[in-house]
Amino acid sequence: MITICSFKVTDAVTHSYIDTYRDLAIIEMYRTGVPASITLAQAIHESASGTSNLASNSNNHFGIKCKSYWRGRSYYHVDDDRNNRGELIESCFRAYDFVEDSFIDHSNFLKYSAHYQKLFQLKRNDHIGWANGLKECGYATDKRYTQKLIRIIEKYNLAVYDSWEDPRNWNVSSRAN
Repeated sequence: MITICSFKVTDAVTHSYIDTYRDLAIIEMYRTGVPASITLAQAIHESASGTSNLASNSNNHFGIKCKSYWRGRSYYHVDDDRNNRGELIESCFRAYDFVEDSFIDHSNFLKYSAHYQKLFQLKRNDHIGWANGLKECGYATDKRYTQKLIRIIEKYNLAVYDSWEDPRNWNVSSRAN
């Protein structure tokens, strides 16, 4: 059992989450260049393998906040934003109709934000470089974010998905399990 985002999540839950979303993470990797291992590790961490309130109530598996340009649905949840008196207040998070929309928006958020462009100079199989780069670019405020992502990638052998074939090219008889 590991602790993710202050939730206790069993390995069985996390393995089931990986089985459910690995193909989507791989498809997004081929579409945008974000390594599948990074996508899965961030989703596992940010959503507590899909069990967090944010994931359950808004299908947001990456903790992406609204930002001023967001025009979609919103979900308010206490996170790390503070008012001018230093008190925690609710943060505006993006809300999605489907989990798949969260994965697509996450990839687009990284791919099309100037803030993260330097990450795309890294190799797809450099999950350590990507984990460090996400922290350096300001994706998360947690000082241990890099180490947490790397730990999840290594514990669940997520790097293997960075070299998998695009699932859209598979047929029933040739699919690797």
